[in-house]
Amino acid sequence: MMELFYGLITGILFGFLLQKGRVLRYDKQIAALRLQDMTIVKFMLSHIIVAMVGVYFLYDMGLVKLSLKPTILGGVIIGGILFGLGWGLLGYCPGTSLGALGEGRWDAIWGITGMLVGAGIYAEAYPYLQKTVLTWGDYGKITIPQVLGVNHWLIIVLFVVMTGFLFRWLEKKGL
Repeated sequence: MMELFYGLITGILFGFLLQKGRVLRYDKQIAALRLQDMTIVKFMLSHIIVAMVGVYFLYDMGLVKLSLKPTILGGVIIGGILFGLGWGLLGYCPGTSLGALGEGRWDAIWGITGMLVGAGIYAEAYPYLQKTVLTWGDYGKITIPQVLGVNHWLIIVLFVVMTGFLFRWLEKKGL
């Protein structure tokens, strides 16, 4: 029960940060897709860094266990294409469409409806996909540190440093 409560609190906090970061706005979404405004990219990378550090710290302390999903290129590539097409056509990604609806932008309801219909289609097609697309390029449960044979903190530190340089470069370019 506490896990659900923590999830609710985390979701509310994330929604608040989405709204305060102005990443729920259609114009920001489209500008990001057109590589004219990197606010959303910086927002996402900031959250990835916080999550990486937090999750691996808790993992190293023995407080959480990682539940890795297998890397299956067929599903990732086709799913990424569908995700990108939906985002490009609608102007919202799934999380921001829910936040935009919360702000009163009714156009987001089309994306939310599309997500629900897509989830239903995926559920119905899953037995077929499991025998085809979800077998293409199945690398199992791997991580970058495992592939490279290094400690995960090395990858995390490198990612944080590279992201810092990227942020600095984006700021110099006015993005």
